Amino acid sequence: MADTEGFRNDWATKDFYQVLGIAQDASAADVKKAYRKLARENHPDSNPGNDAKHEKFKAIAEAYDVVGDEAKRKKYDEFRSLQSRGGFGPGMGGGGGGFGGGGPGGGFNIDDLLRERGGGGGLGDMFGDLFGGGQRTRTSSQPRPRRGADVESTATIGFTEALDGVTVSLRLTSDTACPTCQGTGGKPGTRPHICPQCEGAGFVVSGTGGAFSINETCPACGGRQLVYDEACPTCHGSGRGTSARTIQARVPAGVKDGAKIRLKGKGAPGEQGGPAGDLFVTVKVSPHRVFGRSGDNLTLDVPVAFDEAALGAEVKIPTLGGPPVTLKLPPGTPNGRTFRVRGKGATKKDGSKGDLLATVQVQVPATLDQTAREALEAYRAAMAGTPLRAGLFES
Repeated sequence: MADTEGFRNDWATKDFYQVLGIAQDASAADVKKAYRKLARENHPDSNPGNDAKHEKFKAIAEAYDVVGDEAKRKKYDEFRSLQSRGGFGPGMGGGGGGFGGGGPGGGFNIDDLLRERGGGGGLGDMFGDLFGGGQRTRTSSQPRPRRGADVESTATIGFTEALDGVTVSLRLTSDTACPTCQGTGGKPGTRPHICPQCEGAGFVVSGTGGAFSINETCPACGGRQLVYDEACPTCHGSGRGTSARTIQARVPAGVKDGAKIRLKGKGAPGEQGGPAGDLFVTVKVSPHRVFGRSGDNLTLDVPVAFDEAALGAEVKIPTLGGPPVTLKLPPGTPNGRTFRVRGKGATKKDGSKGDLLATVQVQVPATLDQTAREALEAYRAAMAGTPLRAGLFES
């Protein structure tokens, strides 16, 4: 068989599984693992001047290009199955040849078999996409479905709403199919034709040297596979427009400032029946007048008088959304000491609560009345013999 419909004669006799050293039922992960190992061992950069290694590297890349792709691998396996049952190989004909032993008038054509299996275009249509190379002579005029774009938005919520969870309304503006041409990019009433640059594939192949190539979106049709002689007057051929909509998004309890929430399928709508993209909402949490947050815990600064810290005291402190609790300060409580009130913090992912961390802030009065001054002077006199800073400035 000649190099027709993209099928290369030499591929019919190649066992890509043997090239990669794997079984035919190997998992996708095993295929990738085997390819990476062999590619490292035989890469031209690691084996300069070793032609044998270079040729083996090309064979490995060729094998992985087929069995490493789910769709190609399925077609390749079906081809091998047909080959093992019918015994056809590189000598089979595209229009008049038959299976082994089927001479003129006595055999049957492989294309006829594939048509009976539902592949109306024959061998070339079935395996053209698999084996690449050659000139494509048949392409589908039906554009492929395209996934919609992801959309990003920001929601600002209150401190308490972040702890309890809240449903917010988001006004979104995103790309969508042009309402005039329904995303085709052509003037309504005109008929499309297959893009001549990519031949209806929606992408073009860009060579990078060696055994690798990269598929890039076709610049002529933008991946839509079809082009129009007259562009849509609204979108000027881009096929894109804008849409504004309002959606309700649930922000879970316990969300942190700066967290990003993914809402699957709430992004821009797809094209040609493709799925919608996703919506990513970045949450901004407004600060609270009294409380702060550290992970799943709430924080609170508690003003304490000097005598309360020195002599000990019971101090009532607020909780967020609940009744106040009493904090017992032992005598001699230092400034900056943190007390933990369990179960009064933020909601965790498992539904439990974090803690409230209350930090003592000893307050120094800015002014003193006569009685307070006399009391403090008496305290100073009583503590005069205590070497508070003894040794601090000694080398």
